Amino acid sequence: MSSEENGFKEKPGLKHYHGHRERLRERFRTLGADGLADYELLELLLFRSIPRKDTKPIAKDLLTRFGSFAQVLAAPRARLAEVKGIGDQVADDLKLAQACAERFARNQVPQRVELSSWSKLNDYIHAAMAYSEREEFRILFLDKRNGLIADEVQQRGTVDHTPVYPREVIRRALELSATAVILVHNHPSGDPTPSRADIQMTRQIVDIAKPLGIEVHDHIIVGREGQVSFRGLQLI
Repeated sequence: MSSEENGFKEKPGLKHYHGHRERLRERFRTLGADGLADYELLELLLFRSIPRKDTKPIAKDLLTRFGSFAQVLAAPRARLAEVKGIGDQVADDLKLAQACAERFARNQVPQRVELSSWSKLNDYIHAAMAYSEREEFRILFLDKRNGLIADEVQQRGTVDHTPVYPREVIRRALELSATAVILVHNHPSGDPTPSRADIQMTRQIVDIAKPLGIEVHDHIIVGREGQVSFRGLQLI
């Protein structure tokens, strides 16, 4: 079907993708993001940073390289630059989209964490950490009413290891007058199954925290394949 039959008659000399862009924008306005495939949503995002080029092949190349929409946004700049057509401005826009998604998810977390229902907290943790290519160790510091005092990334490591110092974790909790903590780290491999080292480190933190009146509510491991709770596994 031609662009004229679709109701979008292209002007002489206008590239074919200009009509495509307007049609895609109209579908987004009408149907929202759920009405678009991942590559189409990426196309929309790329329109702003690549104004005079067909962005569909670039969007599809990004998904082929990284595997999913979320993994495209989470990809390091150096790896994004390996995809033809991705320059500094495109990388900036993709990382900005990632930052916006993480900020939105974090702002959905209530200031008072209800331990019986952590769905929004888990959504935020997944958005912030599941697709990172390096391990990160994050701590949520809580007051005696489970109010969120602070959310801090304590350590960043390699693809399969993050050094964690239990006494430093507790020292920071005391500085913030926290009475409870939730430990979180990610497994870039995608599998959230706790390792022996994960279990040993968690027990060390629990043992140091308990005499000081600080409770370790949980340790959550995040992977692309899901999340695992130490308390749910009865490991703490």
